[in-house]
Amino acid sequence: MRRGGTSRVPLLTVGGHRDPFREEALELWRGWGGPARLLLGPWGHRLTAEPAQDHRLNLGRLYVRWARAALEGSLTPERRGTVALEGSGAWLPLPQDAGPPIVHDCLEAAYGPECTADPERPARSDAVDVPRDGVPDRCVLLTPPLPYEMDVCGQATFRLRASASTPSADWVVRLTFQNAETGAGPSAVGIVRRCHTPLRDEEFEVPLGFLARRLPTGSRLRVEVAGHHFPAHARNPHTGEDPVTAVQLHTSHGTVTPAGCVLTLHRATYEGPVDPLEETCR
Repeated sequence: MRRGGTSRVPLLTVGGHRDPFREEALELWRGWGGPARLLLGPWGHRLTAEPAQDHRLNLGRLYVRWARAALEGSLTPERRGTVALEGSGAWLPLPQDAGPPIVHDCLEAAYGPECTADPERPARSDAVDVPRDGVPDRCVLLTPPLPYEMDVCGQATFRLRASASTPSADWVVRLTFQNAETGAGPSAVGIVRRCHTPLRDEEFEVPLGFLARRLPTGSRLRVEVAGHHFPAHARNPHTGEDPVTAVQLHTSHGTVTPAGCVLTLHRATYEGPVDPLEETCR
């Protein structure tokens, strides 16, 4: 990716909202020197092999048409991107700059705010349900219900204020959207590893990555803060050692201060939806 800025050959990058390499796809597209096209759909790493009811697209047809345009030299030289707005069925032109910020700083602690990162019972990466038995393994914060429908598009961040009982801790922030019709569904995850002065409150930012989604009226944004994200990520031993080679795993007790937490999204700005095939191949 470092040499991409000097390249003049055309680039087509296709990724998905739930693709673990989504941010790398965005970075490659932004730094490319030649004609660059990006398509982000509502998929995981298998792309359209995973059904997307509201955003059906024939990628084979798109690849052939794009390759023909690239070989003929008919692609315009600027950088162009197209993104699926989840929850709407629409495709949008990907903005070069972030839209107006949407700041949520009135978060209610629905579970917690004290939580324990126990390596014997790590918070799971493959489930969205919150266990109600035993010691809380996460803190759950909720925004008030949205007063109107909202389209968000851009990088999301979470400013976290918290303390840990150990000198090293992972802070996993998982953002989900929930409403009366669909329940909760995962949308973004960010992880920061920090060295701490034990039990001292600190404020720091957790990047959540790129989001493009329509939020219906009445939706609530749910932020989960935990010390593990297993098995997607190795358990932090909380000693400062490498999690892959550590042989002693200790428990860390954390406390989240809701009054110091802020979720920032960005409002989508666009004149209207676009055709992903036309937008990618011109």
